[in-house]
Amino acid sequence: MAEHKHGTMDITAQEKTFNGFVKFTIRTVGVIIFILLFLAVFNT
Repeated sequence: MAEHKHGTMDITAQEKTFNGFVKFTIRTVGVIIFILLFLAVFNT
């Protein structure tokens, strides 16, 4: 079995996926907050 050296793994794909997830989450929360504010202001 090969020895594992800490910090040698290429994690660029994981970093891209995580960054995409964070962007998606921030945008989704922003849209939800906008919708809630819109409903609160224009509630009939």
